[in-house]
Amino acid sequence: MSGKYDLVIVGGGISGASLLYTTAKFTDIESIALIEKESELAAINSDVTNNSQTLHFGDIETNYTLEKAEDVKEGAELLAGYLENHDPDREMHSKRSKMVLGVGDEEVEQLEQRYEEEGFGDLFPKLRAIDGDEIAEIEPKVVEGRDPSTEMLALQTPDGYVVDYGETTKSFVERAEEEANVDVYTGTEVEDITETLDGYTIGTTNGRFDCESAVVAAGSHSLQIAKDLGYGQDKVLLPIAGSFFLADDFLNGKVYTLQMKKLPFAAVHGDADVHDDSITRFGPTAKLVPTLERGRISTVKDFLDVFGLNAAAFLSYANILSDRILLPYVLRNLVYDLPEVGRRQFLPHVQKVVPSAELEDIERAKGYGGVRPQIVDTKNKSLDMGEAKIVGDDIIFNITPSPGASTCLKNALQDTERVLEFLDGEYEFDEAALREDTIENFPRIDDDDAADEETRTVTSPATDD
Repeated sequence: MSGKYDLVIVGGGISGASLLYTTAKFTDIESIALIEKESELAAINSDVTNNSQTLHFGDIETNYTLEKAEDVKEGAELLAGYLENHDPDREMHSKRSKMVLGVGDEEVEQLEQRYEEEGFGDLFPKLRAIDGDEIAEIEPKVVEGRDPSTEMLALQTPDGYVVDYGETTKSFVERAEEEANVDVYTGTEVEDITETLDGYTIGTTNGRFDCESAVVAAGSHSLQIAKDLGYGQDKVLLPIAGSFFLADDFLNGKVYTLQMKKLPFAAVHGDADVHDDSITRFGPTAKLVPTLERGRISTVKDFLDVFGLNAAAFLSYANILSDRILLPYVLRNLVYDLPEVGRRQFLPHVQKVVPSAELEDIERAKGYGGVRPQIVDTKNKSLDMGEAKIVGDDIIFNITPSPGASTCLKNALQDTERVLEFLDGEYEFDEAALREDTIENFPRIDDDDAADEETRTVTSPATDD
């Protein structure tokens, strides 16, 4: 098997698939191929069991600055609009309430400040500040069994999109394959990429692919491939594996807790499963693992390849893990995977969301969880936050930790523009048509609702004296 293409995309997860959809449907690029090493698309981190199924807007993620929330918001609305337009029967997603919960005076004050003073209430018109009584109406288990004298406040919105990113990946590819200029190859593992005079030659287990431009969207492996080509030498990976616990029918939607300061990992939250709302997930945990894929010992070698075993990498790890907040957090998370002990240690996190939860109500979700490739800058010996992208000569490497799935279409839009530059402006991109197919279908507050929202105020939570 071999071929000559204008563009080859390496990686059949949500990132690669969204780029395939964008370039196939909304550009006139003449020949595009996507190659995926697994026998099926979305078999690793995009699989429904390997992520928290959340579409991140930045409204209830309390580790986001307003600036980051503004950036993430557009990306989330692009994907939400796609789902609204192409998934009317809710086979790929579900839409429910979501909220971030503040418990106690300090957390309530933080949410009030975020909503009123920091501008999140203005940025997200559907976001409301609600007290304990209204929380109880939406999520009864969150209030049930809690001390009535405890102050509570939540920032709540109806835009709680729960997404099966695996099925969404397949939907992108199916739509792309409607075009005659698209080829998709699964079970095709990249063995090497070589730069040529007019692009790249990609050697695979199924033959050679020649292309003028390439985008590597292979998760943790993207940095590995970049380093083989001489890029990203000042970066290594801190792979973080996330796990979950399951419970029966605790929550109607999503309930987040406030982010711990200085931690780049999501705080524990509860989510009703995308396909079965009688199942509630709690997590994720965050465990450091020396692999690029969860549960695959064979990728230990790949991790060491990316790590490099050099002084700069070791010193960067030492600097990051010596943090007095991060180190205890990492050590504590190692415990959660232990039989029985882990469940007992994790229960208090569940009880912060659902006070009445008991030990027998939760069980570890076996076989769930993926790996988030957190980027480490070895020059500054620090963690890089957000998605990482390396742009080379006619090639892009996407290493996409959270919220890479949520912003997949925005990343695809940006990468499409760059690919057209690689191809010397020979082709055109109809961005307006992409937006018509996606973000223009995202439901917004109508004018009357917007007027009502302008008059809203934070309701002080009731207390029992």
